Amino acid sequence: MKVIIAEKPSVARDIAKVLDIKGSKKGYIEGRGCAVTWAFGHLVTLLEPGEYDPALKRWSLESLPFVPEEFKLKLISNRGVAEQFQVIKKLCQQADEIVCATDAGREGELIFRYILALCECEEKPIRRLWLNSLTPDAILTAFKDLKDGHDYDPLYAAARCRSESDWIVGLNSTRYYTVRHGRIGGGGDRVLWTIGRVQTPVLAMIVARDDTILQFRAQAFWELTARYREVLFKYKGKRFENPEKAQVLLERITDKPFEITSIVAKKKKEQAPQLFDLTTLQREINKLHGISAADTLIATQSLYEAKLVTYPRTDSRYLSEDMKERVPQILAQLKSRLPEQITAMDLTKLPFSKRIINDKKVTDHHAIIPTGMVPRRFGANEQLVYDAIVMQFIAAFYPPCLKNVTTVDGITETVRFQAKGTQVVDSGWTVLFVKKQKATDGQSLPAFAKGESGSHEPSLREGKTSPPKHFTENSLLGAMEAAGKFVEDDSLREALKERGIGTPATRAAIIETLLRRNYIRREKKQLRCTDMGRCLIALIKDPLLKSPEMTGEWEEKLKQIERNELDPDDFMAGIETYVRDMIRDSRSGQLDRSRWGKCPLCGEEVIKGNKAYGCSGWKEGCPYVLQPDCQGTMLTTKQVQILLQQQILPHPIRVDDELRMLILSTQGMPMTLRCPSADRQKKKTKADRD
Repeated sequence: MKVIIAEKPSVARDIAKVLDIKGSKKGYIEGRGCAVTWAFGHLVTLLEPGEYDPALKRWSLESLPFVPEEFKLKLISNRGVAEQFQVIKKLCQQADEIVCATDAGREGELIFRYILALCECEEKPIRRLWLNSLTPDAILTAFKDLKDGHDYDPLYAAARCRSESDWIVGLNSTRYYTVRHGRIGGGGDRVLWTIGRVQTPVLAMIVARDDTILQFRAQAFWELTARYREVLFKYKGKRFENPEKAQVLLERITDKPFEITSIVAKKKKEQAPQLFDLTTLQREINKLHGISAADTLIATQSLYEAKLVTYPRTDSRYLSEDMKERVPQILAQLKSRLPEQITAMDLTKLPFSKRIINDKKVTDHHAIIPTGMVPRRFGANEQLVYDAIVMQFIAAFYPPCLKNVTTVDGITETVRFQAKGTQVVDSGWTVLFVKKQKATDGQSLPAFAKGESGSHEPSLREGKTSPPKHFTENSLLGAMEAAGKFVEDDSLREALKERGIGTPATRAAIIETLLRRNYIRREKKQLRCTDMGRCLIALIKDPLLKSPEMTGEWEEKLKQIERNELDPDDFMAGIETYVRDMIRDSRSGQLDRSRWGKCPLCGEEVIKGNKAYGCSGWKEGCPYVLQPDCQGTMLTTKQVQILLQQQILPHPIRVDDELRMLILSTQGMPMTLRCPSADRQKKKTKADRD
């Protein structure tokens, strides 16, 4: 008997229907010598420390670091899991061959292999069903091309290393910082400081951005312009930091003739956008509609299971060579939905450039594209996501947008000015995105002639420098993809993708985890750190635990394991060494008793005054003041040094019970107040260390 294990019941039903297997049983479908059964996503997880040794149920510094000699597995405790697992186990033990039909990626492989291990069926022959979509044709084709399951051993090794490294880093660092810094009051309650191999560097990025904005001091500047023939010309030199110098030039050119000295026109070609991978899809949907990355993934997964789009958890923006024949068929099927857009295309001569077809850029899965099946109904988010995927797919085969970009130079009284204008010659793919076209069009220019001159209107505009923008999900996903080096340029981001934080499939979950733990909050489209998030990052002294680049290197090594280029044992040995060093170094951190600390606003040293502590840069305008009386509690010298040296507060203390409790709890100081979120945090489960 052949046993097929799918990741979800709905996928199992789709497979059974295509294979004409109709015998419905409790927990599986059988027929034609096959049994199709299913998991509910993850059924199996790693044991808890207390299940290795009962003494480890008690959290203590002395027991750290803890790394099992051999990781062991157990069923998760969700309803119905044990019953379904017994069905799977019985079928696997009777099977002559087991087919892995879980999601075709790292986590899908882990789900299957963990089930196989707990069933004690690892020695059974295994095959791999690798699906890019769930259409009947795709399922039939994939079954005709089943792979040897052991071809995917490196993928499983990477998945196992991801699981075990998250367990090691998360468990040890969470226990260490909770025991060391989490005491609340005399009753023994604690704040649970949850730390993760991936989530903590992401939190550190958000905290750093928010603190940069908070510490930003706007600088005034002045811009000199001249309006000639209704066109705005800008002064070619640097903008002025001194208004007197700008005023001198303004007076010099007032009532003087303006002459055109140069006209340079260049043709510019804007290529059609590339196809979506998951991260670029999430970013686009968040930018256009404010939908979260998690909700975009849910909607795309729903479209995938409805057979409307291909596999969503992909990091590729390309198609493979074997898709060339299928693409015109998909576009022809979509014609009934978008007749005007597709009629304009010649489906017999599609431009399959290297920006679209590139086998070297396709690893596990190709880009997200529609399958061509006609949808019947949508939820609100599904409609927006589907329309975006379809339009991006069509646009990829449209001609480029052609523009003339004209640069005009002018002069008056030896003061040089310049204006730029854009004229669209052929809209190309931009006709599909009217809003984008309007946003990128510059000012239109009349026909200028070299040497012409006339009167103009000079003016001086005062402005102020702007701080960086708070992260949105769009920009944070970009920063995670590039390991903190956020760039807008597609080609540069592609080059940096190997060093990203997390994977396309996990980045949305990381953001949601930080939100759930109250380390960050949403403010409209913005993501901002909370006081708890800032406090946690201040407590963590190990820079590597907060480093996006280091986490990006770990992710790159996991990909090397997938490609069979790195020994998994070497990776895990490095993780274990890192955790041991992290805990050792964290224990050795000491306060500097000879100083108060640095000003959180400007970085200058803090000094003690008669009634409060303030920034030594007060003469330069820094307003930072730390009052030692915090809502009736007088801070001690040690407490002030903890606040300032650990940089927990980037602003003066507010009358805020929860924040006050968190700050003073960092060294186990006795408190009588209760923290509203502490009781919520105490109830966190093992998921808090992932």
